Amino acid sequence: MRALTVKPGTPNSIQLDAVAPPPESDGSVLVRALALGICGTDREIVAGDYGWAPEGQDRLILGHESLGRVEAAPDDCGFAKGDLVAGIVRRPDPVPCPACAAGVWDMCRNGQYTERGIKERNGYGSEYFRVEPDFLLKLDPSLDILGVLMEPTSVVAKAWDHVLRIGDRARAWTPRNALVTGAGPVGLLAAMIGAQRGLEMHVLDRNTEGPKPKLVKALGATFHTSLDGLCPDIVIECTGAPTVILDVMGRTAPDGIVCLAGVSSGGRKLPFDIGDLNRAMVLENRVVFGSVNANRDHYAAAAEALAKADRKWLAGLITRRVPLERWQEALERRDDDIKVVLDFTA
Repeated sequence: MRALTVKPGTPNSIQLDAVAPPPESDGSVLVRALALGICGTDREIVAGDYGWAPEGQDRLILGHESLGRVEAAPDDCGFAKGDLVAGIVRRPDPVPCPACAAGVWDMCRNGQYTERGIKERNGYGSEYFRVEPDFLLKLDPSLDILGVLMEPTSVVAKAWDHVLRIGDRARAWTPRNALVTGAGPVGLLAAMIGAQRGLEMHVLDRNTEGPKPKLVKALGATFHTSLDGLCPDIVIECTGAPTVILDVMGRTAPDGIVCLAGVSSGGRKLPFDIGDLNRAMVLENRVVFGSVNANRDHYAAAAEALAKADRKWLAGLITRRVPLERWQEALERRDDDIKVVLDFTA
């Protein structure tokens, strides 16, 4: 079978290889790949900045945003041939730490977790892959190719889950509005979940042309190019841009919560008044926290959110579907891109 592989740490070592069928040690459910989402993490791995191959191997099969159809599964495992499915990315560490032992491996305390297509475990970027039933989710079959949005939706499902858990610290906390910074796939999906929860949604992005403003408007949200006049109860920051992060931390209403869901590249230093920030955080009971990855509960919440979503709106997020044979095009950055998908069926 064919698979996209990379030698972690070696820039531009990605290639479409012929590899052996997935071993049964990867899981008892055999899945035929339908699509693979491409994101910034994949590009960082391809650039040699990130990633680890499985133990004893030089190359890593890329890909963590999976979508496939079950080809074969054991009896009574919860899956059957033909099911539309997506695989979970992270696996708990072998110790396990208290978080991994409780099934919240997204909060791993010792860093010994593994991740499909990222850290010490082959990914989903192959024509067939195997998954353990406990790390596989069944999707609404009507989603079809749109199910490839499952992994990024799980990330923001976790972000919303933690925001609301933190908000419960104040028993009378009743948020009315929320701001999402960045109208990429993660930001738009975060705004979608906020709209589903009945919040007044605002989305900040610098792109005034192309599909992003229209997708924001179609959610019933308001599109912004600046933070002027905004004082949200909740901020989900998806850009990772240092200047945006700094701005939103001082913009929330009293008892406001800022979730940092975008990863910064580092190396950028900005002068700011830490004393002023501390005063506002303390006197107005504000919270800033970081969130990454997701556990099974968040994947289940993501599947529910996608099932409820307008299919036409979700389709607008997938701006390019690239056949596997032209995989190089999927790694290109284009101005109007939101989500680029490798299509294994084309």
